[in-house]
Amino acid sequence: MLVHRRVVMPFEQLGRLPLAVESVGLNPDQERIVRPDGYPYYHWLQTMSGRGRIAVEGRSHPLPSGSGILLFPSVAHTYEAEEGRWETAYLTFGGAAADSILAAAGVHQSTFFQWPADAAAGRLIEQMLERLEQGGDVFGIEASTSAYHFLLAMTRYPTSQPGRKNGDPDRLEQLRTVIEWMESRCSDPSVGMDQIAGVLNLSSRRVNGLFRETFGQSPYAYFIQLRLRKAKEMLTSSSPLSVREVAERVGFRDASHFIATFRRHVGMTPEQFRRLH
Repeated sequence: MLVHRRVVMPFEQLGRLPLAVESVGLNPDQERIVRPDGYPYYHWLQTMSGRGRIAVEGRSHPLPSGSGILLFPSVAHTYEAEEGRWETAYLTFGGAAADSILAAAGVHQSTFFQWPADAAAGRLIEQMLERLEQGGDVFGIEASTSAYHFLLAMTRYPTSQPGRKNGDPDRLEQLRTVIEWMESRCSDPSVGMDQIAGVLNLSSRRVNGLFRETFGQSPYAYFIQLRLRKAKEMLTSSSPLSVREVAERVGFRDASHFIATFRRHVGMTPEQFRRLH
């Protein structure tokens, strides 16, 4: 039996977070959708398999595998399968900084994207859904981070619509560089603000400003969130790592500091989280 998988996040986060996810899902047999008044939030729609067609403000476009569209709020649209079964993935989001984040990427209107068949970006929505289905993201922070990573990934690919400045050294490109560096250094307990700023050859004050404008938090606070996300992945994996081993692998010098930080951000100890999941 084909199952429509969907996670809906707490509605109140849409106004509080800079980038807030409303819903994310996988629809294995996409039905026809008609929205003459559009959708109230940003709406990403992509083809996982099969082929669909979308009409945006009266103009029809195909959506083959390896393509997607970002629809702006309140833009009239209709979409349906061209033939047979059409599997789609979607993400709807808003947030106080959503407009500025997209503008920084040069995205000013509903825009089409295409990517190579082997590109990892094509599976990011599915991976986001899998993480959210595990639960624990009560405040929507992880969903917000995942959505931002997704938007970063999509800026790597050309678009069939005008209004996007490919390759500009804008804010998103700068942040992508430092975020990828953070991901590779999660196990290093010596990482500090000076090293993070040094990746971009900018002052600590400037990098702090970039993160606060985009995420509403400091670079180091964002780094802690990355470490905790990786810790959750380890705690819920089949690998029988002890809490001390997990702490070491995500850059904490001792288990007690890791446990205290985890409890403060997640609301429970690592062992409680492991038992719950």
